Amino acid sequence: MNDQDYQQPQEKEEEIPQPTPRRPYYQDEKTEEKYEKEDEKQEEKHNQDPLSSLAWALILIWAGLVFLASNLGWLDQIQVQLVLPEGLEFLGLGTWYLIALGAGVILFAEALLRTFVPAYRSSTGGSYFLAAIFLGIGLSGIFGWQLVWPLVLIGLGLTALANALIRSRK
Repeated sequence: MNDQDYQQPQEKEEEIPQPTPRRPYYQDEKTEEKYEKEDEKQEEKHNQDPLSSLAWALILIWAGLVFLASNLGWLDQIQVQLVLPEGLEFLGLGTWYLIALGAGVILFAEALLRTFVPAYRSSTGGSYFLAAIFLGIGLSGIFGWQLVWPLVLIGLGLTALANALIRSRK
């Protein structure tokens, strides 16, 4: 038997059908239309909401200003005269701590606007949480973490309480 007489069976590659994405099943057309309209409203609101973009732009500008002040030596020249209770001391103004502090203030302001201005109202839990983390990091470099972390926890608790009270008023 020579090689020409023997042919190996060739396996045919079968095409595996790809599943088509299925739309959610709704009981009736009215419900489907209702959900489609809600989706359109959410998308439109998201597209018209400049607040988040503005907040992150301000954070970048703040970071640039702090780095510029640090590179020019201006941060070293700032003499802060604080009267603190006994046992607390001022640790100084570090570049990254100031950036985190400014970012926390900006995000906190954004979350407050979202909470109290109906035109920008949306979920704010994550914004408050991120603001608290940034504020905690920023303040810990200035006053020490042992003082700041309980304040961060208290702030997060008050925020959750305020959000719950505001939601119950609606």
